Amino acid sequence: MGVDVRLGEVDESAFSGLAQRHRRELHVHCYRMLGSFEDAEDTVQETFLRAWRRRETFEGRSTFRAWLYRIATNACLDLLASCRPEPAIGGEVRWLQPYPDRLLDELPAAGADEPETVAVARETIELAYLVAVQHLAPRPRAVLILRDVLGWPARDVAELLGDSVNSVNSALQRARAGMREHLPAQRQDWTGGDEDAGTRELVRRFTDASVATDIDRLAAMLREDVRCSMPPTPGLHVGRDAVVRDWIDDGFPGMTGLRAVPTAVNRQPAVAFYHWREREGAYLPLTLDALRITGGMITEIVTFHADRFPRLGLPDRLPADGVTR
Repeated sequence: MGVDVRLGEVDESAFSGLAQRHRRELHVHCYRMLGSFEDAEDTVQETFLRAWRRRETFEGRSTFRAWLYRIATNACLDLLASCRPEPAIGGEVRWLQPYPDRLLDELPAAGADEPETVAVARETIELAYLVAVQHLAPRPRAVLILRDVLGWPARDVAELLGDSVNSVNSALQRARAGMREHLPAQRQDWTGGDEDAGTRELVRRFTDASVATDIDRLAAMLREDVRCSMPPTPGLHVGRDAVVRDWIDDGFPGMTGLRAVPTAVNRQPAVAFYHWREREGAYLPLTLDALRITGGMITEIVTFHADRFPRLGLPDRLPADGVTR
């Protein structure tokens, strides 16, 4: 069914079919706005509910897809206004959640002849970008994502937000300046790009050293200005010495009974760790480390709690006689 029909004439099942085609990309859009996988899911549901209730307002002046994006953006702004009166501060985002690559693979593929589009899609889903964008106030954040990620014209963004084009352009400049304060200094420092053999080898060494709880080997892989956080637990550790000291304080050296499963989140390499539990007779989820790697060194580790494992499609346990690598 085409979207040139009058939406007021379609039944709920047909409308749902039209909307569901855009679910994944709307979910990713809301995730960029909110930084939370679960909040994004709730907001997409709210978007579809609002769209169904307002279906007769779709006049065909824009595409159905753009109309849904408008509703989704406003739903995100409403949520931010009600739940998070202030943006993130201090370089950490305690509500940050990972986004599994297996779901990102469901997005409509950018054309192979559009490398810049592919790069933008990859870079703007990385955790460093998500953290930086959460430090912006909600409306400048929306302007930045609509203009720089989705490529919307300023006049369309102005219409969505009820602002003038001049106001949108001014907000965009402020948002870009704000992003520069929180992103790594140079673009190549935060873009992951395609994973190469060197990256895979570094992840393998990181995994082996982590399972062995070998602090010295791990420290040798960290860049001097490495950053480490563990949302939603507060605390951002910056610098190799600070990160290693935190590991020691947490009793990581000498810990035994670890196993690891390689995975990927936010287009970054990640390692899921499991810890042996004698009572259950299995290795159970412990933490997941998402890595940012620059020039053959680990420049950031974002550690997520075990409650993220189901969303990431990871096993709920590893058997005693099996090690997944």
